Amino acid sequence: MSDLPEDDDAPRRPLRPLAPVLRARDRGENPDLIERANRIRRHDGIRERLKARAESRLLVLGLFFVVVFGAVGGRMAQFATSVPEEPRMSIFGSTITSARADITDRKGRVLATNLHTQALYAHPQDMIDIPYAVRELSRIFPDLEHDELLARLTRPGRKFVWLRKTLSPEEVQAVHDIGDPGLLFATRDMRLYPNGHLAAHVLGGASFGDEGVRAAEVIGVAGIEKAMDARLRDPDKVDEPLQLSIDMTIQAATRKVLQGGIDLYEAKGGSAIIMDIKSGEIVSMVSLPDFDPNRRPRPALTGDPSDSPLFNRAVLGVYELGSVFKIFATANALDLGLVTPDTQIDTQSPLVYGRFKIGDFHNYGPTKSVRGVIEVSSNVGTAHIAQMIGPTRQKEFLGRLGFFEPTPVELVEAPTGRPLLPKVWGDLAGMTISFGHGMSSSPLHLAVGYASLLNGGHKVTPTLLKRDGPVPEGPRVVSEQTSRQSREMLRLVVTDGTASMGDVPGYYVAGKTGTADKPKPGGGYYKNRNMVTFASIFPYYDPKYVVITTLDEAKVFAAGEERRTAGWTVVPVAAELIRRVAPLLDMRPAIEEPAQPGIREARNNH
Repeated sequence: MSDLPEDDDAPRRPLRPLAPVLRARDRGENPDLIERANRIRRHDGIRERLKARAESRLLVLGLFFVVVFGAVGGRMAQFATSVPEEPRMSIFGSTITSARADITDRKGRVLATNLHTQALYAHPQDMIDIPYAVRELSRIFPDLEHDELLARLTRPGRKFVWLRKTLSPEEVQAVHDIGDPGLLFATRDMRLYPNGHLAAHVLGGASFGDEGVRAAEVIGVAGIEKAMDARLRDPDKVDEPLQLSIDMTIQAATRKVLQGGIDLYEAKGGSAIIMDIKSGEIVSMVSLPDFDPNRRPRPALTGDPSDSPLFNRAVLGVYELGSVFKIFATANALDLGLVTPDTQIDTQSPLVYGRFKIGDFHNYGPTKSVRGVIEVSSNVGTAHIAQMIGPTRQKEFLGRLGFFEPTPVELVEAPTGRPLLPKVWGDLAGMTISFGHGMSSSPLHLAVGYASLLNGGHKVTPTLLKRDGPVPEGPRVVSEQTSRQSREMLRLVVTDGTASMGDVPGYYVAGKTGTADKPKPGGGYYKNRNMVTFASIFPYYDPKYVVITTLDEAKVFAAGEERRTAGWTVVPVAAELIRRVAPLLDMRPAIEEPAQPGIREARNNH
């Protein structure tokens, strides 16, 4: 029995193995110290194993966090450096290029250029409050219909929505103020026309082609922008402006005068062309009504296309132009040697051909000289001259002047302005065509015809591009003598004939009036709807420019009655136009007319 008191609650000390204790005593060592050392070694081993295990777990956990956060960080970097693009049709791997050359007038003044702007799009899934954003967007952009926009942004699965292709700085700030992270901006180039309506039909307009949120192609959609699209987008020439023959100052003056004439004479519209009579450079081309190419309207789907502001009357307007054609008949006969300016022509009205009658506005007596036929604008006399020429030679002559081919000018619309010809070009057609009925052509065709006939007799090719250096003469269409005699007769029309209000002191205008009733769709002609034209040159003795001016359905109340003829309407407009632009063309008025051999003195008695 032990001497120690028993205590059932005291912890029992574990028994140590007896052999190690006995061995320790035999060696004279303290077994307790040995046990303590062994215990320490065991604890250190356990601690090292636990530490190694913990370090392994920490390493694995650290690697896990590195991988996870690396993936998240990489994805965030990808989002930060790239923006999803709207799905579009494009060639795989192609790069969108927005670069486009400027367009300038003949003096280097900018007519069209690219401008950096912002576009607006939405990621609906990232928008915080779509109804609020739609209300604000509809307020900023009144043309965005509220319900339609809301439907587009809330359509299931929709991830991208274009909202606006171009924005003004004020619009950008207003959208910023909405504060929705799902409304995003994209930088791009847009086409800017700093002069607005000026030269709208010449320039045409541009729009976006292949596009994304980083860039958008700027492509021509009409006018010279489309006709010269490849040149304007050529990477090797984007820094070289395309220089036109148009003079912006003269273009502005022409538009102002023509608009004033349309307003004064209550016309539906009109056109004016000013062209260098020898080089064919068009320094001004105006068609009214017009449009702002910065906001080009959509084409009309119904109604008369010529009523649309997009319609270029100067090129696409194919009309029966009336008596302006008479000079071609007389020039043809003069060049063939059939007549001289003094040859007497039967002007007894009416001229009866089968069941058809050709009459004149007034009774001009039994005969008139060829010069007189042009001066008084006799249909009957001109028809008799056409009979002398014959339809075959008449058709060949008009063909030499370019009336049977599309206008070769740098406008994409020009080929559609092809003259309309009769199905059968017989004797009757030849007579009516000689005084401007039965054949339709554009004002630009008329400008080319007058220039070719009156510049000395050489064919002219019109152009909207500035020409550098001398221009070679075109093929001869009439003799120099025929050209001079034609100019002299046209001068008489202004001094003594139907264009007595067309003269401009010091500039010696020559020209021919034309009043043509408009044809009805089902046949026949309207009695109170017409097209009036004045085809003119100045100065007549050494012409520099041809000017073609037209008004559609013009009228004026004068001398106690309503007047619709060219002499009362379009002629004064053309005279004012020449008066305005001649000084801008560096042409000084002549104090007196230089002496010209073979020209008789003429005075304006009207």
